[in-house]
Amino acid sequence: VQLQASGGGLVQAGGSLRLSCAASGGTFRNYGMGWFRQVPGKEREFVAAINWSGSSTLYADSSKGRFSISRDNAKNVVYLQMNSLKPEDTAVYYCAAASRVGVLRTRQAYDYWGQGTQVTVSS
Repeated sequence: VQLQASGGGLVQAGGSLRLSCAASGGTFRNYGMGWFRQVPGKEREFVAAINWSGSSTLYADSSKGRFSISRDNAKNVVYLQMNSLKPEDTAVYYCAAASRVGVLRTRQAYDYWGQGTQVTVSS
């Protein structure tokens, strides 16, 4: 499975961005999907996850109430809608695909990773 993340950019604090992750080369609905983020010098951290059908989602405490993950299995795309952005949300955001069942928050559970898209939130 190949994953291509897009939609990052520069936004002011309080603004919104929607990230997209397009999947190819596999049966998209067979995979749970997740979003992670990483800043230099820190470990990649969990942001949100969604199961194969979209019926179940999971969020990190830092993103709960502000971010929303969704997927369109007909288009092979997973989204991350980010609202009320804060400077501490600045990071490279990665999408990932997991062949395991469920909504997964650990990096080790994911089998495939996209290349990342930079999100910068100015104060």
